[in-house]
Amino acid sequence: MERILDKIEENADHYINLEKDLEELKSEYRILKRRKIDINSRIKAEVRHGQKVKKEVRGWLKDVKKIKKDVKDVKKRVHNGVPFYKRASFDKLVREQIEVVKKIYERGIFSEGLVIGGAPAREVIIPTENLVGEISTKEEIWGYLMGDEFGMIGVCGIGGVGKTTIMEHVYNDLRKETKFQKFLWVTVSHPLSVFQLQKKIASEMGETLSEDKEEKMRAAELMDIMGRRKFVLILDDVWDKFSLKAVGIPDPKVQNGCKVVVTSRSIEVCSYLHCMIVKVKPLSQEESLKLFLDTVGNGVLQVPRLEEILKLIVEECAGLPLAIVVIAGSMRGVDDVNVWRDALTELQERVMGVKDSNDEIFKRLRFSFDRLDSLQVKNCFLHCSFFREDYVSSRRELIECWIDEGLINGLPSREAAYNRGHAIIDRLQKNFLLEKAPSFPTFFRNFYFERDDAKMHDVVRDMAIINIGPEFGYMIKAGMNLVELSDEHGWVEDPKKLSLMENNILKFPLSLSPKCSTLSTLILSSNPNLSEIPESFFGEMLALKVLDLSSTAIETLPNSISKLENLSALRLQHCMKLKYLPSLANLRGLKKLDLHGAGIEVVPQGMGMLISLEYLDLLFCPNLKEIPTGILPNLPGLQYLGVCCLRETTIMGNFEEVARLKKLETLECQFDGIHDFSYFVNKFKDFLSTTAYSLVVGSAKDMIRQGKYELLITDCKIGEECMVLPNNLEDLRIVGSKDMRGSLNKIVLFEKANELRWCSIWESEEIECVVELDSSSSSSPCCPILNKLEVLNVLELPKLRVLVRVGGVATPPPVFSNLKVLFINLCRKMRKLLPLELLQALQNLEEIGVWNCTEMEEIIASSDSGASSDKFTFTFPKLRMLKLGNLPKLKSICSAKGVMIYDSIEEIKINTCPELKKNPFQLPLLDNGQPSPPPRLTAIKIHRIYSEGWWESVEWDHPNAKNLLQPYLKYYG
Repeated sequence: MERILDKIEENADHYINLEKDLEELKSEYRILKRRKIDINSRIKAEVRHGQKVKKEVRGWLKDVKKIKKDVKDVKKRVHNGVPFYKRASFDKLVREQIEVVKKIYERGIFSEGLVIGGAPAREVIIPTENLVGEISTKEEIWGYLMGDEFGMIGVCGIGGVGKTTIMEHVYNDLRKETKFQKFLWVTVSHPLSVFQLQKKIASEMGETLSEDKEEKMRAAELMDIMGRRKFVLILDDVWDKFSLKAVGIPDPKVQNGCKVVVTSRSIEVCSYLHCMIVKVKPLSQEESLKLFLDTVGNGVLQVPRLEEILKLIVEECAGLPLAIVVIAGSMRGVDDVNVWRDALTELQERVMGVKDSNDEIFKRLRFSFDRLDSLQVKNCFLHCSFFREDYVSSRRELIECWIDEGLINGLPSREAAYNRGHAIIDRLQKNFLLEKAPSFPTFFRNFYFERDDAKMHDVVRDMAIINIGPEFGYMIKAGMNLVELSDEHGWVEDPKKLSLMENNILKFPLSLSPKCSTLSTLILSSNPNLSEIPESFFGEMLALKVLDLSSTAIETLPNSISKLENLSALRLQHCMKLKYLPSLANLRGLKKLDLHGAGIEVVPQGMGMLISLEYLDLLFCPNLKEIPTGILPNLPGLQYLGVCCLRETTIMGNFEEVARLKKLETLECQFDGIHDFSYFVNKFKDFLSTTAYSLVVGSAKDMIRQGKYELLITDCKIGEECMVLPNNLEDLRIVGSKDMRGSLNKIVLFEKANELRWCSIWESEEIECVVELDSSSSSSPCCPILNKLEVLNVLELPKLRVLVRVGGVATPPPVFSNLKVLFINLCRKMRKLLPLELLQALQNLEEIGVWNCTEMEEIIASSDSGASSDKFTFTFPKLRMLKLGNLPKLKSICSAKGVMIYDSIEEIKINTCPELKKNPFQLPLLDNGQPSPPPRLTAIKIHRIYSEGWWESVEWDHPNAKNLLQPYLKYYG
């Protein structure tokens, strides 16, 4: 009877859930479809002459095509009506289809490339510092690369002398050459791992090596891959001797025309590899002085009696570019002669008698560290060395770590702590102790207005770890391929902070614990094979304050963790196998508990006792069904909370408790559907007016985490129904809304979005125009989205024909008057971008990007009603960037009657616009009638493969125009 009842219950569930499951099937297929579109776009970009799409990719596309037909058949059968007695069995079929779609989606990553014999096409121009005195060295290297005598070239010199900077310039120049087919840049670093080196080279070639094969087999596989192309391989920062054959790198010879360049601090390494050695010499005194003044500012020469002192300080830098810019950065803004004299004395004492090459650079860099005016900033700098070499840290990541460490404390709010963190990062970057690294946009991240991320120069990191860290009790063993820990790994006596992140540690010796009695920070994140920690491991680590086990394979935590009463931060992000945590009741000092993406099924026992908790992240925990009521009120100090409110959970009942958290500053939450979201916004609108939020509605896999008031809507029905939005919403992204019709200013959704600054729309299939101006719009104020919008991203709107449609309006109202950035991509029905009538309102526009709009003919549309043949002039006074790509029918930026003036332009980028023959670069004229380049222009970038020859075919209004612009021309790709 029990079996019969279970069967009845199972079939009843299938009967009831058919419509719901069908909607889930549609949603999962839409996600799969987006990935297919991305894959097809990547294939078009990656395929070169003689290359083929990988078999696994072709097979995946066939599977997508087949499942498309299956999903279509299922939808049709449900639409036609499923008989009562077949509903249960048919729902089982729907559930099976959902699982098939999910598995196909997971297979479609192909992160290592889609084609055989080629890496993904991408702009690989490396941002570089200006060369000062290394030009002759660069020319010597260039001669060896272009000649046939030497295949192996070794670029040697002490740390900080400029080896990598020189090679970055060489690499960028190589992109313009046709002698080679492939250009590879691989950072090797220390210690050398043959397997990791093989993976990196294969990735640069657009291939994936079999990880389950032996090293020799992988080497043979890589040898075969590289043997197909005439390549230049740059191996940067090589410390250890190795065999090209053992890695799988073909021996570069005259016969194959390939080249390998090695940069190293060791001449022995380069000699072992039989390189033609090029020594990078320090700068001359004159070159050093120029670089120093470029960094510190020429204004210092106006200070009386300072020039001679300054020259002596430059002399102490020993011609090392890194030391020069770091020391100059530390003196920027100082105009007191006495301070400069003291700096000179300190620097002279520091480097007196130094002979070791490492100390030679370290002592000079240490000078800049010591001049940091607070212990707080010094500790923040040292913490940046926790990460492996060449690691790029997001600002959020750094600041969160500094807060966890207690390095940023005593401030009234988390927002104030972030402001302090940004100020510290800026300070370290201005002193050149941290480098700026560009933020790379992701699918859910804005294309623009991203702050720079940060990284450490490898020599600066070495100085921090070797020369300074031990004094502060730091022991850094990150990214060293450690499998186990032993005394052989250079243990600092009784370390206070220990970083072992990004290794392959399997287990810990129990003898480690007594050595760490004063340890306050233990970082074990990204050890993917670490699955178990001994029960007594934390028994003697009673001083521990920060414990990070993120991205490990641990399944449980030992009970001894309950003894860590001083613990203030416990980070367990993406521990998908973690099911059990012991009681946390004794951790009364815990301020941060991060379980983002963990596998827990219930909240940890004793969580309600964590009265000091300020940060709690339970987002994207797929097995967590509820937060029991009564826990959140016991956490009155919460400043950040991340939770999911999915249909099958009961977390919605907690929001009454959430709204009473007086100190809560940031809420991040995912909602399953619009109904729950609108209910939440309606009920808690007062709460949202005082709390920063990142909200997701639908099937997204992660948060946005960019602005202060942001919302992402994915695969939801919007249509004409009223969806409640917070009044203070600043950043809105809509992805995959098939029911969204009409134009933005006609949709109820936007009526109350009074503060919207950024708006991005993907894959809303029914939208034909973004803004529609007619008689009703002219008689009433425009919707708020148009009045304050600064960034508009429009992607993959298949029915979009115009951005702004003007009809029946004598004088259209001003729209987009605050718009700064306009980005259009994959809108294949658009023929014209901006109507002439609206140009007067676009005076704040700074960036225009138009890509993959195959029907686009004109950027600025001429007036259809204007019969006059007179020329007209219009101005974009703030336009800095114009980027046009894959517009096969684009004939002009504006009509023959229009003259577009943009004197503020800094960069123009053209890729595959073969019909754009009319000169798009209207040059300003001097008093004598001769053209002049725009004063701020830095580059005209042209894709060398797809736009080769285009520059020669452009028609020019003035015979000197082309020659004037030639120096700004740069090829990429």
